[in-house]
Formats: sequence, structure tokens, C-alpha cells
Amino acid sequence: MKLRLSLVAFCLMFVTIAIAQNKLPNISLKGLDNKSINIANYNSSSKPVIVSFWATWCGPCIRELEAIKTKYGQWQKDYGVELVAVSIDDSKTINRVKPMVTSKGWKYQVLLDTNQELKRTINVVNVPYTMILYKGKVMFTHSNYTPGIENKIEEELKKITTK
Repeated sequence: MKLRLSLVAFCLMFVTIAIAQNKLPNISLKGLDNKSINIANYNSSSKPVIVSFWATWCGPCIRELEAIKTKYGQWQKDYGVELVAVSIDDSKTINRVKPMVTSKGWKYQVLLDTNQELKRTINVVNVPYTMILYKGKVMFTHSNYTPGIENKIEEELKKITTK
């Protein structure tokens, strides 16, 4: 039993270290203003960056981004955080992205991953998928929506910015 627990602890530590060493890949995505942004540019940010993969057809994604919206202004003041919402909507639903962002009043940087190249490269299986980068390293990831995730994200922001 002790050996099994030790093995599980070692594996968790290894996975945590592996996640913390990942960086965003060198992929350009278009913003809602049609300008290209290389997602790897966020690796050089000295402030936390939240990257949230979402889609207009994904109810849990919308709930998560709405929950984050309630705290986002304060997070910007307290932690200097920036949120990058990466839409994985395809060519059939991409025209829904800008109206939804506008109607929800989201002040996030929104990028379009219409061919899902970034999603595949990072190996995102389900949306919503949220990650926090700090100083170029992935410090936290979360898949699927759970009520209260905004509180967990804030805990992680506090943890990484007070080290």
C-alpha cells in the first residue's frame, strides 16, 4: 500500500512538473479585429495570463467565462492578469463569436482557433479548458466547468504572484 501511494505521489509530482514546463506554441490566431496574434507572445509576459478555450455552442464555457467576468476587473487590479479567450468555433459557428462577446460585455482578448490548430497542439480534449501561465510557464490547468472555479483560479493567482 505504501509503495502504491508513493508511486501515485511520484507520478503526480512528475505530471505537475511537466505541466509547469510547458509553454504556448508558436501559432498565430486572428482576433475579433482580424489582426493576427502569435499566441507564443504570451510566454514572455511577466504577469499572469489566463487562457480559456471555449465555444459559442458550449453552455459550460459561457457559464465559466461569465463567472470569471464577475472577478476579472479586480484580478486585473490585484494581479495584473490578462484573459485570452480562445474560441474553437468552426466555420459554421464563427459568425456567432463577436455578437456573443459583445452581448456578454466580455472585456477579454478573444482569439479565433477556427481550424483548432492550437487546441490540437496543446492537446485540449474538452472545453472549457482553462490554463494560467506565469512568466512563460503553465502553472495551472482545469478542464470542464465547475461552479466556483473562479475562486480556485483566484487562489492560484494569489499563490503564483506572491512567491
